[in-house]
Amino acid sequence: MGIPEFVTALRRHVGHAPLWLMGTAAVVLRDGEGVPEVLLVRRSDTGEWALVSGIVDPGEHPTDTIVREALEEARVTIEVERMLWLLVEEPVSYPNGDQCQFLGHGFLARWVSGEARVGDEESTQVGWFPVDALPTPRKAGLEQRVAIGTAPPQDLVFTLERSP
Repeated sequence: MGIPEFVTALRRHVGHAPLWLMGTAAVVLRDGEGVPEVLLVRRSDTGEWALVSGIVDPGEHPTDTIVREALEEARVTIEVERMLWLLVEEPVSYPNGDQCQFLGHGFLARWVSGEARVGDEESTQVGWFPVDALPTPRKAGLEQRVAIGTAPPQDLVFTLERSP
């Protein structure tokens, strides 16, 4: 499932022990007919609709990560406009026993070019959806994150609570 090589190398040393990783996601928007549309991918591991996202490689800037992930996952070119949130995600345990927790960077991005389509094995479908008509099943917190991305610009969202 798209495991970066540096994580695979770490796993050889730490086994299934928890890893603290940086992640990134984007509310990618384009103009729709009367209402903005958001780019979503349907995850192959859970079947849920979610934002384009990924793991930040060592030395990589999170904005570079999300631009790369949009191209890899959905075959679109995006431009990052601003940061929206910084969250400590809930711990994750995978079926193989691996455990990790993410420091999640959220960005607002605009579609620049490319026809959205499945780009790798991490998703089964890719599509544009009106921001007021998100598909189901969807990843927990998706609606809230799209709302943050479509709200008038405000301060960056920091939270001491766990992400939804």
